[in-house]
Amino acid sequence: MTEARFDADDEPTLTLWGDAPQPASVELVGARARVAGSLTTEDDGSWRAVLPLRASRWGGRVLPLPSGVYDLVFVPGAGGEGTDAAPPAPADVPPVVLGELRAELSGATVRIAPPLDPAYDSRDGQAALERRYAALENAVFFESFYGRNAGCNPLAIDRELARRAPGVTRYWSVVDLSVEVPEGGVPVVEGSPEWWRARGAARLLVVNDWLRRRFARRPGQRVLQTWHGTPLKRLALHRPGFQPRRMAAVIKESRRWDVLLAQNPYAAGILTRAYAFLRRPVWVEGYPRNDVLVNGDGAPVREALGIAPGERVLLYAPTWRDDRSEMVDFVDPAALAAAADAVVLVRGHSRTLQPGRNAEGPRVIDVTGFPDTSRLLLVADALITDYSSVMFDYSATGKPMYFLVPDLEHYRGELRGFYFDLAAHAPGPVVRTQEELVAALAADPADHAAAYTRWRERFNARDDGAASARVVARILDQGFVDRD
Repeated sequence: MTEARFDADDEPTLTLWGDAPQPASVELVGARARVAGSLTTEDDGSWRAVLPLRASRWGGRVLPLPSGVYDLVFVPGAGGEGTDAAPPAPADVPPVVLGELRAELSGATVRIAPPLDPAYDSRDGQAALERRYAALENAVFFESFYGRNAGCNPLAIDRELARRAPGVTRYWSVVDLSVEVPEGGVPVVEGSPEWWRARGAARLLVVNDWLRRRFARRPGQRVLQTWHGTPLKRLALHRPGFQPRRMAAVIKESRRWDVLLAQNPYAAGILTRAYAFLRRPVWVEGYPRNDVLVNGDGAPVREALGIAPGERVLLYAPTWRDDRSEMVDFVDPAALAAAADAVVLVRGHSRTLQPGRNAEGPRVIDVTGFPDTSRLLLVADALITDYSSVMFDYSATGKPMYFLVPDLEHYRGELRGFYFDLAAHAPGPVVRTQEELVAALAADPADHAAAYTRWRERFNARDDGAASARVVARILDQGFVDRD
C-alpha cells in the first residue's frame, strides 16, 4: 500500500511512503516541468519519497510548479526473484492550499493550481471584487500574454521604468506564482482579490494583448497597448469571414485603449485599421523588447540553457494555428540538430504553452516555457519560423532567417491570409520541407542580402536599442504616472 500527504512546513511538498517494493526513483512529470523526489529507506524496510512542489527553471528563482496536471512516475526497483515491480498508486488526497499553490492527488495524478478560492471564479464573486476598487495609486499594472509570462514589451518597459521612476509600484498579472516577475515587481494572481484591486487602482495599465474579465477604465486611468508583433497575418477586423460578434468584440476592446505602440509605420497603419483605433495616439517608437537585441549579452542565457560557447544555435519558432491547439510538428528537431550540427531551440507560441508538451532529443532544448523570447533571439545564430511576427524582431540582429512553410496555401487561403506576399519579400529562403531547410542552412545567406537590407529599412528603422527609453519618457512626460 502507498500513502501520501501534502506538506507546507518549510516549502510545499508531496510525501509518499509505503512498504516494499521500493521504487528506484519517483518523479512528478508535467507538460512543461518535472521534479524528482528524494528517496529514503526506513529501518523497518519501508520507503519514503519527498517531492518538492517548487523548482528553479532556466537558472531563475525557485518558484511553485506551473499550474497543470502532473503524472507520478515510478521507476521500479528490484521486486524480488528477479522481477521488477512498482508500488501501487497512492490513496487520493483532496485539494489543499499550500501557501503559493493548491494541490490535489487523484490516483497517480497530481493537479497544481493557483491558491484561489473557487468563489472568486463565479460571476457574482468577480462583480463583488470589481466593486472594491480603491483610489488610484501611482502604480502600473503589467500583463504579458494573459499572465502566462512576464516578458515582451511590458517587461522592457518595466525595466526602464524601474530605473527612471523607482517610486512607482509595478504590479504583474500572472496565471500562477510559477511565473517569474522582474525584480521589484509585485505578482498578483489573475482573479484573486489582490489582482482585482491592483488592476482597478493602477493609474497605468501596460498590456500586450486584450484586456479581459469585465475591465472598465476608471477616470484617471490610462491603458498603453503595446501589442506583440508587427503583423504579417491578418487579424481582428481583417480576419477572413464576416462575424458580427467578433467585430463588436474588437471595437469594444480597442475602445479600452488610450495609446497604441507600433514597431514601425507599416504596423501602425495595419493595427489602427484592424482595431478601428482611429483618431487616437499611436507611438511609433520601435519595440522595447528588441532593445536587448542591440544592447544585450547572450552569454548568461547560453549558460542557463547549458549551451557550450561556440556551438551553433538554431531557434525554431513557428506561430500558432487557429485549427489546432498544440504546436505544429513540421520539424523533427533531433534530426535537424544532427543534420545541421547545431543545438536546436524549440519555441512554441504562447498559445501552445499549456496544451503542448516539451520537445526532446539529443541537442534539442524546448524553450517554450522560457520567460522572454527576446533573449532567445539574442543567442540564436539563425531563426527558423513561418508566419510568426518574430521575423520582424529577429531581423534587427541582421542574422540569417529561414521560412519553413509547408502549409502556405492553407494558411494564406483558409486560416488567416496575409497583408503582403511573404515569398516575394522574405529576407531569407522560403522552403517547404525539412530536407529543403537543411540544404538552405548549408548555403550562403549572402544570397538574400539585398532583400534583407530592404526588409530592415522598412521594419527595423526604430529598433536601435533605445525604444524603451523613448516610450518611458513619453509615459512620464504625459503624466501617466509620477516620477516619485
